[in-house]
Amino acid sequence: MGWIRAWLVGAMALVGSVTALSAAGQWATLEAIHCLENPRDLTRRGPKGELGAYQFREPTWRMHTAVPFARAVDRRESDAVAALHYAWLCRGLTRAGLAATPYRIALAWNGGLTAAVKGRAPRVAHDYAQRAENLAAEFERGADVQSMGPGAGR
Repeated sequence: MGWIRAWLVGAMALVGSVTALSAAGQWATLEAIHCLENPRDLTRRGPKGELGAYQFREPTWRMHTAVPFARAVDRRESDAVAALHYAWLCRGLTRAGLAATPYRIALAWNGGLTAAVKGRAPRVAHDYAQRAENLAAEFERGADVQSMGPGAGR
């Protein structure tokens, strides 16, 4: 009976670690996308009507919220919708039998989920995904160093 308890405690710790890692990975990927899309948080619309920190188009925004699209310039609103869109992309990639890696999430974010799943994303979307993957890795490394405490990584 003791081994079952020990196994359960270990499994729960592992799940907690995976959840924490998943949250860190999500944050790093979304921050990378933000840095590529609108690093200065400009409030004017993009050439195709994109708006906010993640340069959402209105139909994508409406997929996830009833909040008026004009509120996409509010970073909190934009972050909330970005997290919902990230989860939607992860589900779509997983349903297609693909791992939801930072590269594939960024590829789908930029080139569209269908194009990413079917291997039809344009070269420019692949370039975007590579840059996002590199940035996300840097953000995760920085977060790892910061989590070790004062003076870590020096």
